[in-house]
Amino acid sequence: MEILLYLGGILFMLIGLGLSIGLHEVGHLVPAKLFGVRVGQYMIGFGPRLWSKRIGETEYGFKLLPIGGFISMSGMYPASKTAGPARGVFRTLIQDARSANDETIAEGAEDRVFYKLPVWKRVIVMLGGPLMNLILALIIFTVLVSGIGVQQGTTTIASVTECVVPAGSTATECTADDPASPAAEAGIEPGDVLVSIDGQPVSTFAEATAIVQAAPGDTLDLVVLRDGAETTLTITPIAAERTITDAGGQPILDDAGKPVVKEVGYVGMASQMGYVQQPLTAGPQMTADTVARVGSLIVTLPVRLWDIGVSLVTGGERDPNGPLSVVGVGRIAGEVAATDAPILNRFAVLLGLLGSLNVALFVFNLIPLLPLDGGHVVVALWEGVKRLWAKLFRRPPPAPVDATRLVPLTVVVAVLLIGMGALLLVADLFNPVDILQ
Repeated sequence: MEILLYLGGILFMLIGLGLSIGLHEVGHLVPAKLFGVRVGQYMIGFGPRLWSKRIGETEYGFKLLPIGGFISMSGMYPASKTAGPARGVFRTLIQDARSANDETIAEGAEDRVFYKLPVWKRVIVMLGGPLMNLILALIIFTVLVSGIGVQQGTTTIASVTECVVPAGSTATECTADDPASPAAEAGIEPGDVLVSIDGQPVSTFAEATAIVQAAPGDTLDLVVLRDGAETTLTITPIAAERTITDAGGQPILDDAGKPVVKEVGYVGMASQMGYVQQPLTAGPQMTADTVARVGSLIVTLPVRLWDIGVSLVTGGERDPNGPLSVVGVGRIAGEVAATDAPILNRFAVLLGLLGSLNVALFVFNLIPLLPLDGGHVVVALWEGVKRLWAKLFRRPPPAPVDATRLVPLTVVVAVLLIGMGALLLVADLFNPVDILQ
């Protein structure tokens, strides 16, 4: 059964990745067709063709390696002029790129080419793919936090501490000398549902904790729901040094990276964990936070890749927040699916992983280097700047930017991307991230 769950997690992520890539390419395809550009192919994957079907002028299909996708637009670059044999590696690469580009321009459709579109239309076409991933991530995160909810402390009491032990004590049982906890003295019982504290209604345990921590030594009225009826109790929090936590229950750290300790009110009760649905604004906020986190990862990518290489050689522990290959993502998905956690917990983690993957596709494709979408946007914007400059100084319109001149740089970027993918693949196979430690 465990192996089936493991494979199910991998299958979930593969299907999710395929849909994400497919919708990314739809983000390019739809505006390209709306703007009249001839699109010859829409393919998911690379390598040998597995299946395809031509609908109208476009061939739709799947290829063997599900590691990306593409659409073939007519005339990405200006048609090349007749030239003799190229000399030199770089010149040969440029001429080959121009020849391949010329082949996409069908006879009789010379005006239905990408490079003749206005700059703003070209930008829309190239940003359509990444924006589709951003929208998909937004939908996923909104379903996750507002539909399923965020796992946090609920208002239902799970346990009550019998006594207050001295700070730093390792004792696990109460003694006769230990004073009773305020919660035990007040008569709070496991299963009670908090309704209000000090006249303030509470909907989460975090809200209740904030009121208690702010009132050491104060006597508070506590209303709980017990056996279907409301009961009013009286509780007096004692002053105690406690580690301050955020809404998710994680310790808040100071500038030195140490947990922040503060004297706060303490009563000695713990809540049941459960999924609490968040407002609809939480989905966009989670998306924005993930974009910022992935953006930071991209900025520090060379350092992170170096660390991964070192850990691969030395066998050291990898950063769980570092980059992963498709194999690494699939492995994590399988491990999550095979755990003995409740099925809703596992599904929520897988859904969050898929949302983060779409954010990664969004951010990574915005890198302003060819062959990534961001590189094509930069080329279009540069042409727009040249046209604006010529218009301001009343000069003839400049010729379209011939991005095939950047093919040598594009090849270098492609080689670096392949090298990065190979490193991550090897690392994920032989020194994978341990998320269950």
